[in-house]
Amino acid sequence: MKQNTDMTQYAIDARGLRKVYKGNRKSPAKEALKGIDLQIPRGSIFGLLGPNGAGKSTFINILAGLVRKTEGEVTVWGFDIDRHARQARAVLGIVPQEINTDAFFTPIEALEIQAGLFGVPKQQRRSMEILTALGLADKADAYVRQLSGGMKRRLLVAKAMVHSPPILILDEPTAGVDIELRKQLWEYVLELNSTGVTIVLTTHYLEEAQELCDEIAIVHEGEVVACEPTEKLVASLDQKTLMVTPMEAITIAPDLAPFEVELKPDGRLAIPYKPSKAQVAQILERLSAKGIVVRDLSTVESDLEDVFLELTYRKAS
Repeated sequence: MKQNTDMTQYAIDARGLRKVYKGNRKSPAKEALKGIDLQIPRGSIFGLLGPNGAGKSTFINILAGLVRKTEGEVTVWGFDIDRHARQARAVLGIVPQEINTDAFFTPIEALEIQAGLFGVPKQQRRSMEILTALGLADKADAYVRQLSGGMKRRLLVAKAMVHSPPILILDEPTAGVDIELRKQLWEYVLELNSTGVTIVLTTHYLEEAQELCDEIAIVHEGEVVACEPTEKLVASLDQKTLMVTPMEAITIAPDLAPFEVELKPDGRLAIPYKPSKAQVAQILERLSAKGIVVRDLSTVESDLEDVFLELTYRKAS
């Protein structure tokens, strides 16, 4: 089956995607996706972020063929998910948020069965290679029920990779995983990406997304409220914080209107400001007028968490 060559520069291309869940007597109909447009470049690590209930899982489930869309067009690696559903699913490896493993198989058996379901010939299977890459080689013949939560999550990643898909979707892959295992998992993911595998990541660890993702889309109430390269997205928030250490300790935050001031437990003053509307010199003038001598100062840049809060929770309030 040939790909749709019109938009093959995108690993995933969704246009006008809507999903409406029908209501009943107890609950009204819900529009989970409100005509979103989302283009995920091939070879990228793409972050899909949003609060709980924003529509991320619905989007992933539509790609996986678990949920039927209401309207719109979606292609995966050039395959239309309606006309070429089998091919579209075959190019995806999906790691679900929920840990769902068969307790009575060993990891090596689980991977061999998964490879068989995808029609991978025995001579082409890489089950042991994948387990080794994910630090599970010594557990290959142990029962899955004997694995820790972190190991089970890595096993889900391994199962998603048995057919060497060009797209790997990771839905909260490091939830409940300790720091060491998280680092090991991401080393493997980065290695996969370096070979050309497109990674789509949902996570609540915003620092993780900021460090790993080339591009980030933020979904809120079924709509894409931002989609830009990570650096550009973070830079788009017109917000910085001036951290001031007074020469002499103070016990009450001074009134520097129109600037808000927060007195930190360590005695420093945190003063948010918008670089497009104010300069540090204006803040320093107000401090001087209050008789506060500055011993040290520094500027804290915005990060992805600030952007996320600005585009979701603060807009909703």
